Amino acid sequence: MVNSKSSNDMWREKWKDKEISAEDAIKKIIPGNRVFIDSGCSEPQLLTSELIKHSEKLIDTEILHFLTIGPEKYFKDKAEDLFRHNALFIGKTLREEINKGQADYTPIYASEIPSLFTTGRKHIDVALIQVTPPDPYGFCSLGINVDIAKPIAQSSFITIAEINPQMPRTSGNGFMHMKEIDFYVYNNTPLLEFHFDEPDDIAEKIGKNLADLVENKSTIHIGFGDLPNACLKYLFDKKDLGMHSHIITDNIIPLIERGILTCRKKSFHPEKIITSLALGTKRLYNFVHNNSYIEFFPSDYVCNPRYIGMNKKLVSINSARQIDLTGQVNAATEGYQFYSGLGETIDFMRGAAFSKGGKPIIIIPSTSRNGKISRIVPHLDEGAGIMLSRGDVHYVVTEWGVAYLHGKTIRERVLELVCVAHPDFRQSLLEEAKRLNYIYSDQLLPCDEEGRICLYPSEYETIYTAFNNEKIRIRPVKTTDESLLKELYYSLNERDRYLRFFGMKKEFTHSKTQGEVNIDYDKIFSIGAFVGEIGNEEMVGNATYYLNPSSNTAEYSFLVREDYRGKGVGTFLYQHLIIVAKEKGIKGFYGNIHIQNKNTVRIIQQGGYTKITPPGAGEKELFYEVYFEKEDSID
Repeated sequence: MVNSKSSNDMWREKWKDKEISAEDAIKKIIPGNRVFIDSGCSEPQLLTSELIKHSEKLIDTEILHFLTIGPEKYFKDKAEDLFRHNALFIGKTLREEINKGQADYTPIYASEIPSLFTTGRKHIDVALIQVTPPDPYGFCSLGINVDIAKPIAQSSFITIAEINPQMPRTSGNGFMHMKEIDFYVYNNTPLLEFHFDEPDDIAEKIGKNLADLVENKSTIHIGFGDLPNACLKYLFDKKDLGMHSHIITDNIIPLIERGILTCRKKSFHPEKIITSLALGTKRLYNFVHNNSYIEFFPSDYVCNPRYIGMNKKLVSINSARQIDLTGQVNAATEGYQFYSGLGETIDFMRGAAFSKGGKPIIIIPSTSRNGKISRIVPHLDEGAGIMLSRGDVHYVVTEWGVAYLHGKTIRERVLELVCVAHPDFRQSLLEEAKRLNYIYSDQLLPCDEEGRICLYPSEYETIYTAFNNEKIRIRPVKTTDESLLKELYYSLNERDRYLRFFGMKKEFTHSKTQGEVNIDYDKIFSIGAFVGEIGNEEMVGNATYYLNPSSNTAEYSFLVREDYRGKGVGTFLYQHLIIVAKEKGIKGFYGNIHIQNKNTVRIIQQGGYTKITPPGAGEKELFYEVYFEKEDSID
């Protein structure tokens, strides 16, 4: 990455009139100027240190930042009016000062920042940027951060570059000619590095739940933060993924090396990763150097919802700090305290909504780090900022599952979110939702006899491949499946209802059906057969057992929607529920079948050692018993 000595001497000789010392560079700034400092790991370290060193001479200078992560302490032993900092996105370096009123924060979308300066609505007197040495034609690369740096540097009255041979030279629209740079300082030094936290158990569960939403050939965006970055580690079973993301991190490298992140199926900039800035370690910087597969563009291009939406199956993965039961998201504040900023979250959430097959996703741990506070709440904290409205959020993923909100009623949203909240808080959230009249006053949750919340048994999820090769998801039913079960019941014709319920049942109201989905997964266990993606599912089959503790056998019933009969769905549901029952120590099933229901009789006989008692005179129901083991069977 470092140029040879001869080439270094050549360009420095050619542009020697622009080279100055760091001290002389900072002298170009006068009190009252507005100064931009390059963002993220591209922060020009020599110029920044010199700026702070001479701060007493720069009274009332405004310093503009976006995602400042460097080690410099701007306020250490300094009066607050020496510099007036203005953050367009809040990093940890300035978070405390902003919340103390010692620095300013400007909420603005990443896509709109460049035009703020290129149109002249906000002027920049001096831009301090970091670039590569110029090539033989005089072009320098902004390297790992094009973002807002290029448009601001091209709009500023004076542009001062810190030329660093250790800055990677990257592809895309991130070049500036030496003629556009007024002065430069030379500094051969390692770039700043950013280290994300390694995923813990909760992050791992969230990542696995998220992975279920990511289809092959999807294009991925990750928001800023440990959690979105960690989710990339759980996509190794995918094929032909693409990437269009404001930020890229080290975690893209294994996906590329394993042939997963290929960008071959992208519809916008195919075969290219599109990004604005790289945030990571030297490994990432070496990877992007002269790598034409990864292209860097300013944020008004990368984060423009119109362009984002041109990618098919754009999956936008964003973290949040809090979400209320109606779907309003706080992603940037803690009460009245500012934590981060708008960044690109709204741009990408809306771009994903425009995308054909796109998925705007919020990922959030169900509780705070100490587990004592729920992040899913009846209402946002006082002072909390609403970053995403109820209409913006489609998917919410926690370690407990996936909630789908888009197009759902308030009642449906509440149940979706309660069911992915931490079990310790579900009952209190349910009661508060009842108090607010969001849901039915008699709404139940799956509880045992002692009133403890029953956890969803995800270990019994599986996939059935039907005779026509259609993939059908088989899983235990949840509280939120009530409407799907009702739709399945209402799809039955008169004959089917008669055979299933032994009578002409005409209505399936909430009070009559909620007990069939709010179960303890022990004495009552019910599974469904589902087609369609999460959020657009249909239940096409259902099987349930009801345990009789006195005999340790269970009454069994099932049904399959008419258009899915003859595909083996009923048999698979029966066999899968037998697996569940055997693991729970149940000896067998029993039940009644209408004598006209011959297909069901054939299915039942495949379950084990079967005894069928014919109906008596004038009766229309036969009685069956099935025992899973021979020693339990009836002679």
